[in-house]
Amino acid sequence: MVNRPIMPYEGLIAETVYYPGHNGDTISGYYARPLGDGPFPGVVLIMEIFGLLTHTKELARKFAAAGYITIAPDLYSREHFLDPTEARSAIMAKGGLADAVAIGDMEASARFLLDSPQSNGKIGSIGHCSGGRHSLLFACNSRSLSAAVVCYGGRVVVSPQDLSPAMPVAVVDMVERLDCPMLGLFGEADQNPNPQHVARLEEELKKHNKTYEIKSYPAPVGHGFFADYRPSYNQEAAVDGWERIFAFYGKYLAS
Repeated sequence: MVNRPIMPYEGLIAETVYYPGHNGDTISGYYARPLGDGPFPGVVLIMEIFGLLTHTKELARKFAAAGYITIAPDLYSREHFLDPTEARSAIMAKGGLADAVAIGDMEASARFLLDSPQSNGKIGSIGHCSGGRHSLLFACNSRSLSAAVVCYGGRVVVSPQDLSPAMPVAVVDMVERLDCPMLGLFGEADQNPNPQHVARLEEELKKHNKTYEIKSYPAPVGHGFFADYRPSYNQEAAVDGWERIFAFYGKYLAS
């Protein structure tokens, strides 16, 4: 008889949940968590502009499998469309998702995690593309986060003429208010954010003495290199990026 070492039990549960968001509106989110008492760190996983797609839910389960209670809020919940791409079109027709609403929904999502009996009291945010912008936007307007990850966040740096009632202030101009360490992952072949945008962001981070790490992968790595369901996927950059994300979260969330 072979005596095998006893391995830790691995299991998770994932489901759609409903909770109060900005202004008390009921929003939905995809909630994935490890089975067990914890305590576990938490992650607010912010969807891309395409909506709360299958890919985002897969990422939520990835974080849960790694030991993080994770909520991916549906920032388009109020549109009540079954197809997230339809919700995106409706949001864009209205001038885009208002930053104030997004911040409120993300803050409510962090509170949802902090209220969990499994929580260790530390929350990180992460997003890709528009979600990367929202991750930094959230981190600059909240005291709930212990770490923020920005994956090729587009429109962090914008021209004054690109501002709007929904987006009244450029996120790069909010960096002074950043209240937690930030990890930024970018591709040098990206056009939004392009290398000049990344340099401007780093300039602001340095000016305000923020704790941060930035990694820019050389061309041909560009936008969407984590998205394994799109042609933009770059395996080498994505594998390295995941290692950096988990090391960063391990440093600031797990202890």
